Amino acid sequence: MVSKTPQMTSAARTNKPVSGFTLIEIVMVLAIAGIVLGGAVGMMVLSSDKRVLSDASGEIELLAKRARTIAILNQVPYALEFREGRVKLLPWAEAGREEKKRSRNDLDEPKSESSSSESRLYAVSGDIKLSVRRWNSEKWYPAAKKDVHVWRFDPEGLCEPISVRLELDKSWSIDTYHPLTATISDSESEAR
Repeated sequence: MVSKTPQMTSAARTNKPVSGFTLIEIVMVLAIAGIVLGGAVGMMVLSSDKRVLSDASGEIELLAKRARTIAILNQVPYALEFREGRVKLLPWAEAGREEKKRSRNDLDEPKSESSSSESRLYAVSGDIKLSVRRWNSEKWYPAAKKDVHVWRFDPEGLCEPISVRLELDKSWSIDTYHPLTATISDSESEAR
């Protein structure tokens, strides 16, 4: 037996809309992507200044720790010498002296005991301005060619609690050092 059930067929066809994006939607997505990309580029520029200042700050802290350690081990005072564009680790007896160019004969002579002592140099980037603030003072003293600032490290492990300010364009960083450990005890920075 064959059952005959009438089947209904629709005479009207429904047209499905074509899926896609309108021009306004595409423009809005591109505008949002442009804003996000612009912010990312701006943050990269700011973070590069902050990174340069952070690297310089870290190098100065390493020199300070090294000066303290060498002073304790050798039982001789050591110092960090701040000059324009550089920070130098050297024995206290040699710190703050005017620098002389070594002649050819000086290079051939055997080294004396004081010249064989350890010294390290960190060249601060030419764009960074370095200033030092002494303990119990509010004034910043810039490191200039003729102005040399010396930070002493005693054989007992003590040092003067100073602050070092690094400036790069409109960005800056201030590190305050602890007198017992020669490490950064407080740090402030602003990147613009």
